[in-house]
Amino acid sequence: MKKRFLYTALPIAIVSLSMQSCFVAKNYDRPEVIDEPMYRTETTSQDTLSMANLPWKELFNDPILVQHIEKALEQNLDIRIAMENIAAAEAYMKQGKMGYAPTLNIGGDYTHSVNSKNSSTAAMFGGERNRIDQYQATANLSWELDVWGKIRSNKRAFAASYLQTLSAHQAVKTQLISTVSSTYFQLLSLDEQKRITEETIENRKSSLETITALKDAGQVTEVAVKQTEAQLLNAQSLLVDIKNNIKLTENVLSIILAENPNSIQRSSLATQKLNTDLNIGLPIQLLSNRPDVRAAEYGLINAFELTNVSRSNFYPSIKLTANGGFQSIEFDQLFNANSLFANIVGSLTQPLINGRQIRTQHEVSKANQEKAYLNYKKAVLTASKEVSDALYTYQSLSEKQALKQKEYQAYALATEYSEELQINGMANYLEVLTARENALAAQLSLINTELGQLNALVQLYKAVGGGVN
Repeated sequence: MKKRFLYTALPIAIVSLSMQSCFVAKNYDRPEVIDEPMYRTETTSQDTLSMANLPWKELFNDPILVQHIEKALEQNLDIRIAMENIAAAEAYMKQGKMGYAPTLNIGGDYTHSVNSKNSSTAAMFGGERNRIDQYQATANLSWELDVWGKIRSNKRAFAASYLQTLSAHQAVKTQLISTVSSTYFQLLSLDEQKRITEETIENRKSSLETITALKDAGQVTEVAVKQTEAQLLNAQSLLVDIKNNIKLTENVLSIILAENPNSIQRSSLATQKLNTDLNIGLPIQLLSNRPDVRAAEYGLINAFELTNVSRSNFYPSIKLTANGGFQSIEFDQLFNANSLFANIVGSLTQPLINGRQIRTQHEVSKANQEKAYLNYKKAVLTASKEVSDALYTYQSLSEKQALKQKEYQAYALATEYSEELQINGMANYLEVLTARENALAAQLSLINTELGQLNALVQLYKAVGGGVN
């Protein structure tokens, strides 16, 4: 039997090796999607230093914020969903690695049959019914030769899908770091606005007392008193809105941390400083630093390998099949040497007519590969836009912050001078009211500019691929 097996299997093995020269699976080559320049900025350095290499824990100097980010990375529901996706993709990858292994099944059967008296079987036994019991223990082994690279392509496709899921998880991680920090900064800016508004309310209460005294002295009319009172009420209503926004923002951050809505521990806006320089590196580094770009490329690799699989379906499949075991009509003789049986089959199957299924699958695979390429290119273009947007935004807000600081100082002096002039009867109440409103608006705008600066730097860090480490 061993010689017969060798005579059967050896020619098939020789044929399969000779057919390797006709290997149809193609090798993946990364497409060219990077154009120079990409960032549309005159300040881009030409070295490989990138702020993306800075670990996120070193980016933020606020230990409370670092604690919130750590908690989010551990508890956030999107992160936990991404981890389950990784577990599923890992299972498929392990399946792909086992594609080379043969399929082995074992089983046992018991058959009880009673023939008809009019059957040919009964005729062999004198027209009598014959009852037969048969016991069987079998094993079936099947192995497909990977002549066309279908199994290898499937293995690489599953591996790419797994790596795509890992990169998608890292993309969720970088987005989460960005969201937590931006929400935290928003909360700090609201706290600062609340503090300024409360100070403004106290100042306007004092101003209302002063303007009331001036009215009693006959220096101003009741109109000035009501205008000052209206300004006080306006500031108080603004405080109500700010307090409401603080509660809403706390609720948002609580949900991001996977907690029930509650108060959020925090520091102050004045203490925030991001420890990084504006080193954005070379455009080509986006392909390795940006997790969403990596995920898009792994999606392209997966689609490319599945196209290889669909192409190999046009070619014949070569299988070796063996089955054997024990078969007996007496249970106590089942595992006797005389009960042994075995079959070995080598087969070559070439699809001819199958309702156009194979061609359709191949055309769909090629379309999916083209879509994956377009998604990859779109991811790279989006990344370059986000880097450019964040860089321009940060630079613009840096210039604006300096101007807003001077604007506020000018309005603060204008308010101080106008109030002194009003007390001495040299300015009317409208000038005072206007100066106060402008000073408050400029101060609140300055806070928003500082917030925008922090957010722009966080977005730039995320845009170049930071936050993975």
